[in-house]
Amino acid sequence: MGCFKPISFFCSVFFFAILACILLLQSEAEAKELYYDFVLKEANFTKLCSTKSAMVVNGSFPGPVITARKGDTVYVNVHNEGTYGVTIHWHGIKQPRNPWFDGPEYITQCPIQPGTNFTYTVLLSSEEGTLFWHAHSDWTRATVHGAFVILPAENTTYPFPEPDHEEVLVFASWYKEDVPTLMDEALKYGGLTTLSDSYAINGQPGDFYECSNETTFRLAVDHGSTYLLRLVNSVQNTDMFFAIADHNLTLVGVDGNYVKPFVTNYLMITPGETMDILVTATQPLGHYYMLISPYFDGQADDFDKSVTSAIFQYNGNYTPPTSPIYPDHIPGFYDVDAARNFDRQLKSLASLEHPANVPQHITTRIFITLSISMLRCPNDSCDGPDGNRLASALNNISFANPAIDVLQAYYRNISGYYEANFPDKPPTLFNFTAEDLMTDNITLSDQGTRVKMLNYNETVEIIFQGTNVMNSGENHPVHLHGFKFFVVGAGVGNFDNETDPLTYNLIDPPELNTFPVPKDGWTVIRFVADNPGVWFMHCHFDRHMSWGMDTAFIVRNGDTEETSVRPPPEYMPSCGENSIYSGDEQSMFKLEE
Repeated sequence: MGCFKPISFFCSVFFFAILACILLLQSEAEAKELYYDFVLKEANFTKLCSTKSAMVVNGSFPGPVITARKGDTVYVNVHNEGTYGVTIHWHGIKQPRNPWFDGPEYITQCPIQPGTNFTYTVLLSSEEGTLFWHAHSDWTRATVHGAFVILPAENTTYPFPEPDHEEVLVFASWYKEDVPTLMDEALKYGGLTTLSDSYAINGQPGDFYECSNETTFRLAVDHGSTYLLRLVNSVQNTDMFFAIADHNLTLVGVDGNYVKPFVTNYLMITPGETMDILVTATQPLGHYYMLISPYFDGQADDFDKSVTSAIFQYNGNYTPPTSPIYPDHIPGFYDVDAARNFDRQLKSLASLEHPANVPQHITTRIFITLSISMLRCPNDSCDGPDGNRLASALNNISFANPAIDVLQAYYRNISGYYEANFPDKPPTLFNFTAEDLMTDNITLSDQGTRVKMLNYNETVEIIFQGTNVMNSGENHPVHLHGFKFFVVGAGVGNFDNETDPLTYNLIDPPELNTFPVPKDGWTVIRFVADNPGVWFMHCHFDRHMSWGMDTAFIVRNGDTEETSVRPPPEYMPSCGENSIYSGDEQSMFKLEE
Protein backbone atom coordinates (compact mmCIF):
# COMPACT_ATOMS: atom_id res chain seq x y z
CA MET A 1 0.00 0.00 0.00
CA GLY A 2 1.43 3.37 -1.00
CA CYS A 3 2.03 6.42 1.17
CA PHE A 4 -0.80 8.96 1.49
CA LYS A 5 0.12 12.51 0.54
CA PRO A 6 -0.22 14.03 4.08
CA ILE A 7 2.47 11.73 5.44
CA SER A 8 4.75 11.68 2.38
CA PHE A 9 7.45 13.56 4.30
CA PHE A 10 7.61 10.84 6.92
CA CYS A 11 7.66 8.17 4.20
CA SER A 12 10.63 9.96 2.63
CA VAL A 13 12.47 10.03 5.95
CA PHE A 14 11.69 6.36 6.46
CA PHE A 15 12.87 5.54 2.93
CA PHE A 16 16.21 7.30 3.40
CA ALA A 17 16.70 5.68 6.81
CA ILE A 18 16.15 2.24 5.25
CA LEU A 19 18.50 3.16 2.38
CA ALA A 20 21.20 4.27 4.86
CA CYS A 21 20.87 0.97 6.74
CA ILE A 22 21.15 -0.99 3.49
CA LEU A 23 24.29 0.94 2.47
CA LEU A 24 25.79 0.44 5.95
CA LEU A 25 25.12 -3.31 5.83
CA GLN A 26 26.51 -3.46 2.30
CA SER A 27 29.65 -1.62 3.42
CA GLU A 28 30.07 -3.96 6.39
CA ALA A 29 29.55 -6.99 4.14
CA GLU A 30 32.24 -5.73 1.76
CA ALA A 31 34.76 -5.02 4.53
CA LYS A 32 37.61 -7.50 4.44
CA GLU A 33 40.06 -9.13 6.81
CA LEU A 34 43.69 -8.68 5.77
CA TYR A 35 46.77 -10.40 7.16
CA TYR A 36 50.38 -9.21 7.34
CA ASP A 37 53.53 -10.66 8.89
CA PHE A 38 56.18 -8.31 10.31
CA VAL A 39 59.59 -9.79 11.13
CA LEU A 40 61.65 -7.46 13.32
CA LYS A 41 65.38 -8.04 13.18
CA GLU A 42 68.71 -6.33 12.64
CA ALA A 43 69.95 -5.67 9.10
CA ASN A 44 73.06 -3.92 7.76
CA PHE A 45 72.75 -0.61 5.91
CA THR A 46 75.45 1.48 4.25
CA LYS A 47 74.74 5.21 4.15
CA LEU A 48 76.85 8.36 4.47
CA CYS A 49 80.04 6.36 3.81
CA SER A 50 79.53 4.03 6.79
CA THR A 51 77.80 0.75 7.56
CA LYS A 52 75.74 -0.06 10.63
CA SER A 53 73.17 -2.56 11.83
CA ALA A 54 69.63 -1.33 12.55
CA MET A 55 66.36 -2.90 13.63
CA VAL A 56 63.88 -2.92 10.72
CA VAL A 57 60.74 -4.75 9.58
CA ASN A 58 61.06 -7.36 6.83
CA GLY A 59 64.58 -6.20 6.01
CA SER A 60 63.60 -2.77 4.66
CA PHE A 61 63.95 0.90 5.62
CA PRO A 62 61.29 2.23 5.57
CA GLY A 63 59.17 -0.81 6.30
CA PRO A 64 56.42 -2.34 4.15
CA VAL A 65 53.30 -0.41 3.15
CA ILE A 66 50.03 -1.74 4.57
CA THR A 67 47.15 -1.17 2.14
CA ALA A 68 43.51 -1.64 3.13
CA ARG A 69 40.10 -0.09 2.55
CA LYS A 70 37.97 1.96 4.89
CA GLY A 71 36.23 -0.36 7.36
CA ASP A 72 38.58 -3.33 6.90
CA THR A 73 40.16 -5.26 9.76
CA VAL A 74 43.91 -5.83 9.53
CA TYR A 75 45.80 -8.49 11.50
CA VAL A 76 49.56 -7.97 11.82
CA ASN A 77 51.63 -10.74 13.39
CA VAL A 78 54.82 -9.16 14.72
CA HIS A 79 57.73 -11.58 15.21
CA ASN A 80 60.53 -10.04 17.28
CA GLU A 81 63.82 -11.57 16.17
CA GLY A 82 65.81 -8.63 17.52
CA THR A 83 67.68 -8.13 20.78
CA TYR A 84 65.28 -5.91 22.75
CA GLY A 85 61.55 -5.42 23.32
CA VAL A 86 59.46 -3.51 20.78
CA THR A 87 55.83 -2.42 20.34
CA ILE A 88 54.03 -1.18 17.21
CA HIS A 89 51.52 1.69 17.07
CA TRP A 90 48.95 2.27 14.30
CA HIS A 91 49.26 6.02 14.17
CA GLY A 92 45.98 7.87 13.58
CA ILE A 93 43.78 4.75 13.66
CA LYS A 94 41.07 5.13 16.32
CA GLN A 95 40.81 1.43 17.22
CA PRO A 96 37.19 1.74 18.46
CA ARG A 97 36.91 0.22 21.97
CA ASN A 98 40.11 -1.67 21.15
CA PRO A 99 42.97 -0.09 23.16
CA TRP A 100 44.66 -3.48 23.69
CA PHE A 101 46.17 -3.21 20.23
CA ASP A 102 47.05 0.51 20.12
CA GLY A 103 50.71 -0.16 20.91
CA PRO A 104 52.45 2.47 23.10
CA GLU A 105 54.71 0.69 25.59
CA TYR A 106 53.66 0.81 29.26
CA ILE A 107 50.45 2.62 28.27
CA THR A 108 48.44 -0.15 26.58
CA GLN A 109 50.92 -3.04 26.56
CA CYS A 110 54.43 -4.09 27.48
CA PRO A 111 57.09 -4.74 24.82
CA ILE A 112 57.12 -7.83 22.62
CA GLN A 113 60.22 -9.56 23.92
CA PRO A 114 62.94 -11.06 21.69
CA GLY A 115 62.04 -14.53 20.48
CA THR A 116 58.28 -13.97 20.86
CA ASN A 117 55.46 -12.72 18.67
CA PHE A 118 52.21 -10.83 19.11
CA THR A 119 49.33 -10.36 16.65
CA TYR A 120 47.73 -6.92 16.51
CA THR A 121 44.09 -6.49 15.52
CA VAL A 122 43.73 -3.14 13.74
CA LEU A 123 40.12 -2.00 13.37
CA LEU A 124 39.60 0.59 10.64
CA SER A 125 36.53 2.79 11.02
CA SER A 126 36.28 6.38 9.77
CA GLU A 127 39.87 6.72 8.56
CA GLU A 128 40.44 7.34 4.84
CA GLY A 129 43.72 8.46 3.32
CA THR A 130 47.32 8.12 4.44
CA LEU A 131 48.41 7.20 7.96
CA PHE A 132 51.39 5.20 9.19
CA TRP A 133 52.60 2.58 11.62
CA HIS A 134 55.73 2.81 13.75
CA ALA A 135 57.51 1.40 16.77
CA HIS A 136 56.27 2.98 19.99
CA SER A 137 59.02 1.81 22.32
CA ASP A 138 62.07 3.95 23.17
CA TRP A 139 63.45 5.51 19.94
CA THR A 140 63.09 2.47 17.70
CA ARG A 141 60.71 4.49 15.50
CA ALA A 142 63.88 5.83 13.83
CA THR A 143 64.05 2.73 11.63
CA VAL A 144 60.83 0.82 12.40
CA HIS A 145 58.07 2.61 10.50
CA GLY A 146 56.06 2.51 7.29
CA ALA A 147 52.97 3.88 5.54
CA PHE A 148 49.42 2.69 6.19
CA VAL A 149 47.29 3.49 3.11
CA ILE A 150 43.51 3.38 3.61
CA LEU A 151 41.62 3.50 0.31
CA PRO A 152 37.96 4.49 0.02
CA ALA A 153 35.45 1.74 0.76
CA GLU A 154 34.29 -0.43 -2.13
CA ASN A 155 31.95 1.36 -4.56
CA THR A 156 33.09 4.79 -3.33
CA THR A 157 35.88 7.02 -4.54
CA TYR A 158 38.01 10.04 -3.72
CA PRO A 159 36.29 13.44 -3.36
CA PHE A 160 38.67 14.74 -6.06
CA PRO A 161 39.50 13.63 -9.62
CA GLU A 162 41.00 10.13 -9.74
CA PRO A 163 44.80 10.42 -10.02
CA ASP A 164 46.70 8.51 -12.70
CA HIS A 165 49.25 7.13 -10.24
CA GLU A 166 50.01 7.03 -6.51
CA GLU A 167 53.33 7.05 -4.66
CA VAL A 168 54.32 6.93 -0.98
CA LEU A 169 57.09 9.23 0.27
CA VAL A 170 58.32 8.51 3.81
CA PHE A 171 60.54 11.07 5.56
CA ALA A 172 62.90 9.86 8.29
CA SER A 173 66.06 10.60 10.26
CA TRP A 174 69.30 8.66 9.83
CA TYR A 175 72.00 8.27 12.48
CA LYS A 176 75.43 6.80 11.80
CA GLU A 177 75.55 5.54 15.37
CA ASP A 178 73.32 2.95 17.03
CA VAL A 179 70.10 4.74 18.05
CA PRO A 180 69.34 2.67 21.20
CA THR A 181 72.88 3.39 22.44
CA LEU A 182 72.44 7.12 21.80
CA MET A 183 69.16 7.04 23.71
CA ASP A 184 70.65 5.14 26.63
CA GLU A 185 73.47 7.66 26.95
CA ALA A 186 71.19 10.70 26.67
CA LEU A 187 68.79 9.41 29.31
CA LYS A 188 71.54 8.16 31.60
CA TYR A 189 73.39 11.46 31.78
CA GLY A 190 70.41 13.80 31.36
CA GLY A 191 71.94 16.10 28.76
CA LEU A 192 71.11 17.07 25.19
CA THR A 193 70.42 14.34 22.66
CA THR A 194 72.63 13.62 19.65
CA LEU A 195 71.42 15.15 16.37
CA SER A 196 70.74 13.03 13.31
CA ASP A 197 73.41 12.83 10.60
CA SER A 198 70.90 13.20 7.78
CA TYR A 199 67.27 13.01 6.83
CA ALA A 200 65.97 10.51 4.28
CA ILE A 201 63.25 10.22 1.64
CA ASN A 202 62.20 6.60 1.17
CA GLY A 203 65.35 5.53 2.97
CA GLN A 204 67.83 7.59 0.94
CA PRO A 205 69.64 10.77 2.07
CA GLY A 206 69.95 12.24 -1.43
CA ASP A 207 72.43 14.24 -3.47
CA PHE A 208 73.71 16.67 -0.82
CA TYR A 209 75.43 14.12 1.45
CA GLU A 210 78.65 12.19 1.01
CA CYS A 211 78.43 8.76 -0.65
CA SER A 212 74.71 9.24 -1.33
CA ASN A 213 74.01 10.57 -4.84
CA GLU A 214 74.10 7.12 -6.45
CA THR A 215 71.12 5.98 -4.38
CA THR A 216 68.95 9.12 -4.39
CA PHE A 217 65.27 8.18 -4.65
CA ARG A 218 63.83 8.95 -8.10
CA LEU A 219 60.13 9.13 -8.93
CA ALA A 220 59.63 8.49 -12.67
CA VAL A 221 56.67 10.48 -14.03
CA ASP A 222 54.86 10.77 -17.33
CA HIS A 223 54.18 14.20 -18.78
CA GLY A 224 50.55 15.20 -18.31
CA SER A 225 49.83 12.63 -15.60
CA THR A 226 48.55 13.49 -12.13
CA TYR A 227 50.15 11.83 -9.10
CA LEU A 228 48.71 11.36 -5.64
CA LEU A 229 51.73 11.62 -3.34
CA ARG A 230 51.20 10.17 0.12
CA LEU A 231 53.60 11.91 2.53
CA VAL A 232 54.58 10.48 5.92
CA ASN A 233 56.80 12.44 8.33
CA SER A 234 58.55 9.94 10.61
CA VAL A 235 61.51 12.27 11.30
CA GLN A 236 62.55 11.98 14.95
CA ASN A 237 62.69 15.54 16.26
CA THR A 238 62.27 18.10 13.47
CA ASP A 239 59.42 19.74 11.55
CA MET A 240 60.01 19.78 7.80
CA PHE A 241 59.20 21.92 4.76
CA PHE A 242 58.54 20.04 1.50
CA ALA A 243 58.59 21.34 -2.08
CA ILE A 244 59.03 20.19 -5.68
CA ALA A 245 60.87 22.54 -8.02
CA ASP A 246 58.58 24.39 -10.46
CA HIS A 247 55.51 22.31 -9.51
CA ASN A 248 52.43 23.33 -7.54
CA LEU A 249 51.07 21.03 -4.88
CA THR A 250 47.35 20.60 -4.21
CA LEU A 251 46.73 19.47 -0.65
CA VAL A 252 43.68 17.19 -0.43
CA GLY A 253 44.14 15.23 2.80
CA VAL A 254 45.82 15.39 6.21
CA ASP A 255 46.04 12.66 8.87
CA GLY A 256 43.62 10.31 7.13
CA ASN A 257 40.97 13.00 6.61
CA TYR A 258 40.06 15.02 3.54
CA VAL A 259 40.53 18.79 3.54
CA LYS A 260 39.30 21.59 1.31
CA PRO A 261 41.83 21.47 -1.54
CA PHE A 262 44.22 24.36 -1.83
CA VAL A 263 47.19 25.01 -4.07
CA THR A 264 50.58 25.83 -2.60
CA ASN A 265 54.24 25.62 -3.61
CA TYR A 266 55.40 24.21 -0.25
CA LEU A 267 54.13 22.27 2.78
CA MET A 268 55.05 22.30 6.46
CA ILE A 269 54.68 18.83 7.96
CA THR A 270 55.51 17.91 11.55
CA PRO A 271 56.68 14.51 12.85
CA GLY A 272 53.56 12.36 13.14
CA GLU A 273 51.65 14.17 10.40
CA THR A 274 50.68 12.60 7.07
CA MET A 275 49.50 14.46 3.99
CA ASP A 276 47.98 13.64 0.59
CA ILE A 277 48.87 15.92 -2.30
CA LEU A 278 48.14 15.99 -6.03
CA VAL A 279 50.90 16.95 -8.44
CA THR A 280 50.46 17.16 -12.21
CA ALA A 281 53.56 16.70 -14.34
CA THR A 282 53.18 19.68 -16.70
CA GLN A 283 56.71 21.08 -16.83
CA PRO A 284 59.25 20.62 -19.63
CA LEU A 285 60.85 17.16 -19.63
CA GLY A 286 63.68 17.12 -17.11
CA HIS A 287 64.73 16.39 -13.54
CA TYR A 288 63.28 18.40 -10.63
CA TYR A 289 64.36 18.19 -7.00
CA MET A 290 61.89 17.18 -4.31
CA LEU A 291 63.26 18.52 -1.03
CA ILE A 292 62.62 18.20 2.67
CA SER A 293 64.25 20.98 4.65
CA PRO A 294 64.06 21.51 8.44
CA TYR A 295 61.89 24.13 10.07
CA PHE A 296 62.90 25.33 13.54
CA ASP A 297 61.51 28.21 15.61
CA GLY A 298 63.26 27.68 18.96
CA GLN A 299 66.16 29.47 20.57
CA ALA A 300 68.38 26.47 21.30
CA ASP A 301 69.19 26.05 17.59
CA ASP A 302 69.92 22.34 18.18
CA PHE A 303 68.70 20.61 15.04
CA ASP A 304 70.15 18.84 12.01
CA LYS A 305 70.64 21.68 9.49
CA SER A 306 70.91 19.50 6.40
CA VAL A 307 68.59 19.21 3.40
CA THR A 308 67.48 15.95 1.82
CA SER A 309 66.60 15.47 -1.84
CA ALA A 310 64.78 13.10 -4.15
CA ILE A 311 64.18 13.59 -7.87
CA PHE A 312 60.89 14.10 -9.74
CA GLN A 313 62.13 12.66 -13.03
CA TYR A 314 60.21 12.86 -16.31
CA ASN A 315 60.11 9.89 -18.65
CA GLY A 316 60.79 10.57 -22.32
CA ASN A 317 63.45 11.16 -24.92
CA TYR A 318 65.60 14.07 -23.78
CA THR A 319 69.14 14.82 -22.66
CA PRO A 320 69.31 14.57 -18.85
CA PRO A 321 70.46 17.79 -17.20
CA THR A 322 73.77 17.95 -15.37
CA SER A 323 71.84 18.81 -12.21
CA PRO A 324 68.13 18.79 -11.33
CA ILE A 325 66.28 22.08 -10.99
CA TYR A 326 66.27 23.35 -7.39
CA PRO A 327 63.05 24.63 -5.70
CA ASP A 328 64.09 28.19 -4.89
CA HIS A 329 60.70 28.85 -3.25
CA ILE A 330 61.15 26.43 -0.34
CA PRO A 331 61.12 28.41 2.95
CA GLY A 332 64.27 28.82 5.03
CA PHE A 333 65.01 26.96 8.27
CA TYR A 334 63.64 29.73 10.49
CA ASP A 335 60.68 30.97 8.42
CA VAL A 336 58.02 31.12 11.13
CA ASP A 337 55.54 33.02 8.96
CA ALA A 338 55.68 30.38 6.21
CA ALA A 339 54.94 27.59 8.70
CA ARG A 340 52.05 29.41 10.36
CA ASN A 341 50.55 30.62 7.07
CA PHE A 342 50.45 27.03 5.82
CA ASP A 343 48.68 25.74 8.94
CA ARG A 344 46.09 28.52 8.75
CA GLN A 345 44.87 27.23 5.38
CA LEU A 346 43.83 23.79 6.67
CA LYS A 347 40.05 23.28 6.70
CA SER A 348 37.86 20.20 6.75
CA LEU A 349 36.02 19.25 3.59
CA ALA A 350 32.74 19.56 5.58
CA SER A 351 30.65 18.00 2.83
CA LEU A 352 27.59 15.76 2.98
CA GLU A 353 29.76 12.68 2.53
CA HIS A 354 32.54 13.95 4.80
CA PRO A 355 30.90 16.15 7.46
CA ALA A 356 32.64 18.14 10.16
CA ASN A 357 30.71 17.37 13.35
CA VAL A 358 32.41 19.92 15.57
CA PRO A 359 31.34 19.77 19.25
CA GLN A 360 29.47 22.99 20.03
CA HIS A 361 28.74 22.55 23.74
CA ILE A 362 31.69 21.70 25.99
CA THR A 363 31.37 19.73 29.23
CA THR A 364 35.09 19.44 30.10
CA ARG A 365 37.68 22.15 29.53
CA ILE A 366 41.39 21.56 30.22
CA PHE A 367 44.30 24.02 30.04
CA ILE A 368 47.70 22.36 29.44
CA THR A 369 51.10 24.03 29.33
CA LEU A 370 54.00 22.47 27.40
CA SER A 371 57.45 23.14 28.85
CA ILE A 372 61.04 22.07 28.76
CA SER A 373 62.06 21.57 32.38
CA MET A 374 64.55 19.83 34.69
CA LEU A 375 64.63 17.10 37.32
CA ARG A 376 67.08 17.16 40.24
CA CYS A 377 70.03 14.77 40.08
CA PRO A 378 71.92 13.49 43.16
CA ASN A 379 74.97 15.63 43.83
CA ASP A 380 74.22 17.74 40.73
CA SER A 381 75.67 14.85 38.71
CA CYS A 382 73.77 15.13 35.42
CA ASP A 383 74.74 16.87 32.17
CA GLY A 384 71.85 19.34 32.11
CA PRO A 385 71.92 22.92 33.41
CA ASP A 386 73.26 23.22 36.99
CA GLY A 387 73.90 19.48 37.09
CA ASN A 388 70.20 18.68 36.66
CA ARG A 389 68.53 16.30 34.24
CA LEU A 390 66.80 17.77 31.19
CA ALA A 391 63.10 16.94 31.18
CA SER A 392 59.85 18.10 29.64
CA ALA A 393 56.38 18.42 31.11
CA LEU A 394 52.66 18.94 30.68
CA ASN A 395 51.27 21.16 33.44
CA ASN A 396 54.62 20.74 35.18
CA ILE A 397 54.25 16.92 35.32
CA SER A 398 56.98 14.84 33.68
CA PHE A 399 55.32 11.54 32.83
CA ALA A 400 57.06 8.35 33.94
CA ASN A 401 56.21 4.88 32.68
CA PRO A 402 54.97 2.40 35.29
CA ALA A 403 56.23 -1.16 35.69
CA ILE A 404 53.07 -2.55 34.07
CA ASP A 405 50.98 -0.84 31.45
CA VAL A 406 48.29 1.62 32.51
CA LEU A 407 45.57 -0.18 30.54
CA GLN A 408 46.14 -3.46 32.36
CA ALA A 409 46.26 -1.73 35.75
CA TYR A 410 43.01 0.11 34.99
CA TYR A 411 41.14 -2.85 33.51
CA ARG A 412 42.21 -5.27 36.26
CA ASN A 413 41.81 -2.63 38.98
CA ILE A 414 45.44 -3.06 40.09
CA SER A 415 46.37 -0.14 42.33
CA GLY A 416 49.70 1.64 42.69
CA TYR A 417 50.74 2.06 39.06
CA TYR A 418 49.15 5.38 38.11
CA GLU A 419 47.36 8.32 39.70
CA ALA A 420 44.08 9.59 38.24
CA ASN A 421 44.78 13.22 39.10
CA PHE A 422 46.37 14.89 36.08
CA PRO A 423 45.56 18.57 36.69
CA ASP A 424 43.13 20.61 34.56
CA LYS A 425 45.48 23.60 34.73
CA PRO A 426 49.13 24.27 35.60
CA PRO A 427 50.06 24.63 39.28
CA THR A 428 51.40 28.13 38.75
CA LEU A 429 50.04 30.85 36.48
CA PHE A 430 52.62 33.24 35.03
CA ASN A 431 53.50 35.00 31.80
CA PHE A 432 54.11 31.80 29.83
CA THR A 433 55.88 33.48 26.91
CA ALA A 434 58.17 35.85 28.84
CA GLU A 435 61.95 35.85 28.51
CA ASP A 436 64.27 34.41 31.19
CA LEU A 437 61.80 32.10 32.93
CA MET A 438 64.51 30.48 35.03
CA THR A 439 63.31 30.22 38.65
CA ASP A 440 63.12 26.81 40.33
CA ASN A 441 59.35 26.90 40.89
CA ILE A 442 58.96 27.09 37.10
CA THR A 443 61.91 25.12 35.73
CA LEU A 444 61.74 22.07 38.04
CA SER A 445 58.96 19.63 37.20
CA ASP A 446 57.41 16.81 39.23
CA GLN A 447 57.71 13.26 37.99
CA GLY A 448 54.72 10.94 38.08
CA THR A 449 52.36 8.63 36.21
CA ARG A 450 49.34 10.89 36.30
CA VAL A 451 46.39 10.44 33.94
CA LYS A 452 43.13 12.27 33.22
CA MET A 453 39.79 10.46 33.67
CA LEU A 454 36.92 11.23 31.28
CA ASN A 455 33.35 9.99 31.29
CA TYR A 456 32.03 8.35 28.16
CA ASN A 457 30.67 10.86 25.61
CA GLU A 458 31.99 13.97 27.34
CA THR A 459 32.67 16.84 24.96
CA VAL A 460 36.20 17.99 25.62
CA GLU A 461 38.10 21.18 24.84
CA ILE A 462 41.83 21.34 25.50
CA ILE A 463 43.77 24.59 25.34
CA PHE A 464 47.46 23.91 24.78
CA GLN A 465 49.78 26.76 25.78
CA GLY A 466 53.39 26.81 24.64
CA THR A 467 55.85 28.24 27.16
CA ASN A 468 59.30 29.78 27.04
CA VAL A 469 60.53 28.19 30.28
CA MET A 470 64.36 28.09 30.28
CA ASN A 471 64.24 30.17 27.07
CA SER A 472 63.42 26.92 25.25
CA GLY A 473 60.09 27.61 23.59
CA GLU A 474 59.56 25.91 20.23
CA ASN A 475 56.85 24.34 18.10
CA HIS A 476 55.54 21.08 19.61
CA PRO A 477 53.68 18.51 17.47
CA VAL A 478 51.18 16.86 19.84
CA HIS A 479 49.58 13.50 19.02
CA LEU A 480 46.49 12.04 20.70
CA HIS A 481 45.86 8.31 20.36
CA GLY A 482 42.37 6.87 19.94
CA PHE A 483 40.70 9.98 18.55
CA LYS A 484 40.40 12.39 15.71
CA PHE A 485 39.81 15.93 16.91
CA PHE A 486 39.08 19.36 15.49
CA VAL A 487 41.68 22.12 15.74
CA VAL A 488 39.30 25.03 16.29
CA GLY A 489 41.85 27.76 17.00
CA ALA A 490 45.51 28.75 17.27
CA GLY A 491 47.43 31.93 17.93
CA VAL A 492 50.54 33.61 19.24
CA GLY A 493 51.16 34.76 22.81
CA ASN A 494 49.30 33.84 25.97
CA PHE A 495 45.79 32.48 25.47
CA ASP A 496 43.08 35.01 26.36
CA ASN A 497 39.95 33.19 27.50
CA GLU A 498 37.72 36.17 26.68
CA THR A 499 38.88 37.27 23.23
CA ASP A 500 40.55 34.21 21.68
CA PRO A 501 37.43 31.97 21.69
CA LEU A 502 35.79 34.60 19.47
CA THR A 503 38.26 33.59 16.74
CA TYR A 504 37.41 29.85 16.79
CA ASN A 505 36.44 28.12 13.57
CA LEU A 506 33.47 25.95 14.56
CA ILE A 507 32.26 25.39 10.98
CA ASP A 508 35.03 23.60 9.07
CA PRO A 509 38.18 23.31 11.24
CA PRO A 510 40.69 20.61 10.24
CA GLU A 511 40.14 17.16 11.77
CA LEU A 512 43.54 15.77 12.74
CA ASN A 513 45.38 13.38 15.03
CA THR A 514 48.61 15.39 15.31
CA PHE A 515 48.82 19.19 15.51
CA PRO A 516 51.47 21.86 16.11
CA VAL A 517 51.41 24.06 19.20
CA PRO A 518 53.37 27.10 17.98
CA LYS A 519 56.35 28.56 19.81
CA ASP A 520 55.10 30.95 22.50
CA GLY A 521 51.57 30.40 21.29
CA TRP A 522 48.46 28.28 21.77
CA THR A 523 46.27 25.73 20.01
CA VAL A 524 42.75 24.58 20.94
CA ILE A 525 41.22 21.21 20.06
CA ARG A 526 37.76 19.70 20.57
CA PHE A 527 36.59 16.09 20.52
CA VAL A 528 33.92 13.77 21.90
CA ALA A 529 35.22 11.15 24.36
CA ASP A 530 33.33 8.33 22.64
CA ASN A 531 36.14 5.75 22.58
CA PRO A 532 36.42 3.93 25.93
CA GLY A 533 39.89 2.82 26.97
CA VAL A 534 43.34 4.21 27.76
CA TRP A 535 44.76 6.62 25.19
CA PHE A 536 48.22 8.19 25.18
CA MET A 537 48.89 11.86 24.38
CA HIS A 538 52.43 13.13 23.80
CA CYS A 539 54.75 15.42 21.91
CA HIS A 540 55.84 13.60 18.74
CA PHE A 541 59.44 14.74 19.09
CA ASP A 542 60.90 11.53 20.48
CA ARG A 543 63.31 13.30 22.82
CA HIS A 544 60.47 15.33 24.38
CA MET A 545 58.33 12.22 24.72
CA SER A 546 61.10 10.34 26.53
CA TRP A 547 61.75 13.40 28.72
CA GLY A 548 58.14 13.32 29.93
CA MET A 549 55.94 15.56 27.71
CA ASP A 550 53.14 12.99 27.90
CA THR A 551 50.00 11.93 29.70
CA ALA A 552 47.12 9.54 29.09
CA PHE A 553 43.35 9.80 29.05
CA ILE A 554 41.22 7.04 30.52
CA VAL A 555 37.73 7.14 29.01
CA ARG A 556 35.31 5.22 31.21
CA ASN A 557 32.85 2.73 29.76
CA GLY A 558 29.39 3.79 28.71
CA ASP A 559 26.22 2.04 29.83
CA THR A 560 26.14 -0.71 27.20
CA GLU A 561 28.41 -3.40 25.83
CA GLU A 562 28.70 -1.42 22.58
CA THR A 563 30.04 1.58 24.51
CA SER A 564 32.53 -0.40 26.63
CA VAL A 565 36.10 -1.58 26.12
CA ARG A 566 36.31 -4.86 24.26
CA PRO A 567 37.56 -7.82 26.30
CA PRO A 568 41.35 -8.29 26.30
CA PRO A 569 42.93 -10.90 24.03
CA GLU A 570 43.94 -14.23 25.51
CA TYR A 571 47.61 -13.27 25.29
CA MET A 572 49.43 -9.99 25.86
CA PRO A 573 53.21 -9.51 26.14
CA SER A 574 54.27 -9.88 29.77
CA CYS A 575 55.18 -6.91 31.94
CA GLY A 576 56.99 -8.28 34.97
CA GLU A 577 56.44 -10.06 38.23
CA ASN A 578 53.63 -7.66 39.22
CA SER A 579 51.71 -8.34 36.02
CA ILE A 580 48.84 -10.71 35.51
CA TYR A 581 51.10 -12.05 32.76
CA SER A 582 54.43 -13.59 33.79
CA GLY A 583 57.83 -12.09 32.94
CA ASP A 584 60.58 -9.90 34.38
CA GLU A 585 61.09 -6.99 31.98
CA GLN A 586 61.08 -3.43 33.28
CA SER A 587 60.48 -0.01 31.76
CA MET A 588 63.45 1.87 30.41
CA PHE A 589 61.86 5.13 31.58
CA LYS A 590 60.46 3.81 34.84
CA LEU A 591 59.49 6.21 37.60
CA GLU A 592 62.50 6.90 39.77
CA GLU A 593 62.25 6.06 43.46
